[in-house]
Amino acid sequence: MTTPTEILIVWCNCPDLATAKQLASGLVKEKLAACVNVLPAVESIYHWENRLENAIEVPLMIKTTRANYCQLENWLQTHHPYTIAEIIATPVTAGLPAYLDWVRTATAESN
Repeated sequence: MTTPTEILIVWCNCPDLATAKQLASGLVKEKLAACVNVLPAVESIYHWENRLENAIEVPLMIKTTRANYCQLENWLQTHHPYTIAEIIATPVTAGLPAYLDWVRTATAESN
């Protein structure tokens, strides 16, 4: 059985829906993620190059394992159009054991 801390949720914002779908599909095809939710657009406000920026972005909620994180991060950096992509991982502290096992099984071939 997979322990919850072996599973990660990775967040990544994309500039548009087409990019979000392309990245989500690529991560699942490469078995770096078991599932990627493409969420509704959000408004992001941030500092970039000494300016206050405002952008509409499409968030991805990526389910993966700690063992796959480095490969997933590298893949996203290579394929993401941003100079510095937002890639933030948080551990899962609880979850349905069968679902957590499925995440591990669905991503096992990428290790």
